[in-house]
Amino acid sequence: MSEKSYRSIVKSVSWRTIGTLDTIVISLIITSKLDIAIAIGGVEVFTKMALYYAHERTWNRINFGRIKKTDSDYQI
Repeated sequence: MSEKSYRSIVKSVSWRTIGTLDTIVISLIITSKLDIAIAIGGVEVFTKMALYYAHERTWNRINFGRIKKTDSDYQI
């Protein structure tokens, strides 16, 4: 089973939205400065989205842990 690349893009955007909000909240708690927290979140959103996309596409090529379907598999 494989995925289209646009699926990985949509997954990376949705995950990074959640992750960036988390980073901003943690940065705000640590620094108590909203402008710094937003700056940190603004930088990491792009770098981590690119890393996640590359990670997803790499794992999509690896068969580790996948079960190969056979011709005898059927669904009711």
